Amino acid sequence: MEAVFSVLCSGFHVCLVIVAIVLNSTHIESAAFVLLSMSRKVLVKNRAPAPIQITAEQILREANDRVVQEDKAPRTHITDPEELREYRVTKRKEFEDQIRRQRQHLGTYMKYAAWEESQNEFERARSVYERCLDVDYRNITVWLKYADMEMKHKFVNHARNVWDRAVTLHPRVDQLWYKYSYMEEMLGNITAARQVFERWMEWEPDDHGWTAYVKFEVRQQETERARAVYERYIVCHPTQRAFLKYCKWEERSQFQPTFARVIFERALQELPEAEKSERLFVAFANFEERHKEYERARVIYKYALDNLPREKIPELYSQFVTFEKKHGDRAAIEDVVVGKRRGQYEEALSSDPLDYDTWFDYTRLEEGQGDLSFIREVYERAIANVPPVAEKRFWRRYIFLWVKYALFEELQAGEKERAREVYRACLSVIPHKLFTFGKIWVMAAHLEVRRKDLPAARKLFGQAIGRCPGKESLFKAYIQLELQLGEVERCRTLYAKYLEAAPHNCQAWMDFAGLERGVGEKERGRAVLELAIAQPALDMPEKLWKYYIDFEMEEEKEEEGGEEEGHGRVCALFERLLERTKHVKVWMSFALYEGGRDGGMEAARAVFRRGYAHLKEQELKEERLLLLDAWRGLEKEKGDRENLAAVEAKVPQKLKKKRMVVGEDGREEGWEEYYDYAFPDDEVRPSGLAILQKAQAWKEAMAAAKAKKGGKEDGGVFGGEMEEMGRGGGKRKRGEGEGKEEEEDMVEEDGM
Repeated sequence: MEAVFSVLCSGFHVCLVIVAIVLNSTHIESAAFVLLSMSRKVLVKNRAPAPIQITAEQILREANDRVVQEDKAPRTHITDPEELREYRVTKRKEFEDQIRRQRQHLGTYMKYAAWEESQNEFERARSVYERCLDVDYRNITVWLKYADMEMKHKFVNHARNVWDRAVTLHPRVDQLWYKYSYMEEMLGNITAARQVFERWMEWEPDDHGWTAYVKFEVRQQETERARAVYERYIVCHPTQRAFLKYCKWEERSQFQPTFARVIFERALQELPEAEKSERLFVAFANFEERHKEYERARVIYKYALDNLPREKIPELYSQFVTFEKKHGDRAAIEDVVVGKRRGQYEEALSSDPLDYDTWFDYTRLEEGQGDLSFIREVYERAIANVPPVAEKRFWRRYIFLWVKYALFEELQAGEKERAREVYRACLSVIPHKLFTFGKIWVMAAHLEVRRKDLPAARKLFGQAIGRCPGKESLFKAYIQLELQLGEVERCRTLYAKYLEAAPHNCQAWMDFAGLERGVGEKERGRAVLELAIAQPALDMPEKLWKYYIDFEMEEEKEEEGGEEEGHGRVCALFERLLERTKHVKVWMSFALYEGGRDGGMEAARAVFRRGYAHLKEQELKEERLLLLDAWRGLEKEKGDRENLAAVEAKVPQKLKKKRMVVGEDGREEGWEEYYDYAFPDDEVRPSGLAILQKAQAWKEAMAAAKAKKGGKEDGGVFGGEMEEMGRGGGKRKRGEGEGKEEEEDMVEEDGM
């Protein structure tokens, strides 16, 4: 196969050489590349750079050298008329043959006519143009070329005839009218040019046609005629653009500001609302500003701001701000800034009317301006956007709008009746069956109090409690109001209703007891607290028991000669509490209370011992340590050394240990360190530390026996074993469920 391939390649190269010789071409490399690409795909094996690099300059120079120069036909000089006739006949025959082959090809006609024109054969050229128009009279270029030929060679009547035919057939092509009127004007035939414009205006062209007519009259210094053309223009095209052009012409070309102002005013009156935009008002205001009529300009700006939609006048705001900065005072500038911010708020609220934060900012802005009617309008618009979802979290910001509205009416506007109506309307909007807002009820009732209508306030609170019995803030506010009025019986009734609705509320029980105690009814307060602790479910029972115990302690201090009775009640309370819970803090509080009395150390120690025994039984080490800390502190403060030493003897040692962490899937995840406490009075359990201590003691005993016997060692094998136990005795297995633990060699004292 390799031999065959080499033969084919050699034959292929021979073919390349033959082709190059036959073509006598210098592009041998190009031909070789083409043939190689046609035969097979070239595989580049060596991607290293060539030893001889070719620059871009060399490539461009070689390409320029290889450009093939096309041979141009020699120019023929005709000197004989007979030869000229033959040339013309030949050329015409060529054109006619081309037309015969492609009759619809207008380019051939155009070249034919241009050639006849170059031969000064104008009749023949006209004939060719007419034949071309017979083929397609709708081609505007043919008419333009035809008329240009006639004008160039000063065939005026022929040109006028061509233009007349063209505008008759194409009255909507402005270019034909432009050139027709321009030709008449250049000829000095002003009347004919005006007639051409009149014929054109009958077709009601666009703005450019009317502007061309006006410019023509201005060139002829016919100002009144030009003004009449503009009047016809704004009647034909009642648009903003037409009026602005008219105004600009009167002001800048004719220097007639009075006429320009009248036209601006006509534009504001005659134009439909859809045509009026900020461009017209800005132009009018700038016109007045240029003529130093600043008050007129300010009125125009304000009229536009009041009557145009906010989203359609962004430029007008900036122009107004610039105008006020140049010609206005501080109040005017502030009004402009406020108007701009008002527009921004309106735009934001048009896209999202439920954006209550924007409503807050908007109302704050209007309150700063002080216009009561406009402020009320904004508030009414704001509260009209009721949240579509009946969930309390969506109503919170909305309700604050009502609150702000009511406070505005009461404090800024001084209208308490309107504020009362606002509160009533707000209460009618809230779906009280699903949720309520106690703040609205309370504020409405307080408003009635400020209006000196106490029955109305009580009625409101009664309605609130009846419709929303689970709202605790309503009870608190009502009770606070009656308490300020000194109506104790009403307060008791309200507390009874409150506790019927929320018997689990410890704070309500404590407040009720505090009320009774405050009016000197201690037995009532004690009875309330007894009822409270008898409830089956409480939200903060520990707080309630603490309050009851503190209540009895204070009563014990206030009673003269009844300390023992008070002490008995406090101890009974502690005992009842211990029946329910034996938390370490209860034991500590009980013991500290006993220790705080004169001669109560023995009772305190008895409580501490009971608590210590219970916690020891429950194996609560950290709680025992807390109890011992409190016991030791009390002994240091009021006890003696003997009892203090006895307590300190109970202080445990703090041990640092390790244990294996077992994951939820039962796999071991690693070791963790923790602290444990070894109490001296606990039952001694075999542990790593005990084994170490016993091994050390056995080792010392064996060493002493060995010294006595004089070299005879009885513990040979067992001594080695015990040493091994001493080295590895720190490891032990705990009961199932406690994990693997390893004690450190270092034992830390608790330091207490």
